[in-house]
Formats: sequence, structure tokens, C-alpha cells
Amino acid sequence: MMMRRRRPLMRAAMVGGVAYHAGKKVQQGREEDAYRDQQIDDLQQQQQYQQQQQQPAYAPPPPPAPNQGISPEAMEQLKQLADLKAQGILTDEEFDSQKRKILGL
Repeated sequence: MMMRRRRPLMRAAMVGGVAYHAGKKVQQGREEDAYRDQQIDDLQQQQQYQQQQQQPAYAPPPPPAPNQGISPEAMEQLKQLADLKAQGILTDEEFDSQKRKILGL
């Protein structure tokens, strides 16, 4: 049987070299992923900023129209309240509070 001479140092160097190379490739992939993620985040922020800039500024609502009197429905409700007060069903305070609600005071 023939004895072969093994070279443990060379074998260790090969294994270490392959591991180093694989580690480098993994690290490069991670750096590329991080760079790509950063670019995507930057683009999303730019799009959000542009959308905010394009949204129209809402004008303040127009002032309310001047009061043009009481609606017919409100007049009818006031008449019913006056009838209830005349019959003694409503007190003066109840009548006044309901009248304020109807008139919007």
C-alpha cells in the first residue's frame, strides 16, 4: 500500500479561501439589497412629496347666506309650540328652549 502525502496546510487554505469568497459575495449581495431598498424609499418619498404638492389647496367655505327669513316648516313648528304653550302643556322655559332650537339661536 502506498502512502500518500497529504497537504493539510494547502487544504486549509483552499477551504478558507472558498469560505472567504462566499462571505464576500453574501456581503456584496446585502449591500446591493440595502442600496436598492434606499433607492426605493427615496423614490417613494419623492412621489409622496409630488402628490402633496399637486393636491389643490381647498378654498375656505363661502360665508353663509344672509338669513332670508324663517322656512315654512319652522313657522309651522313654532305655531304648534305656541298652541302647546297656550294649552298649558309646555312651560315658558320649555317653549323658549324649543323656539331657540328651531330658530337656530
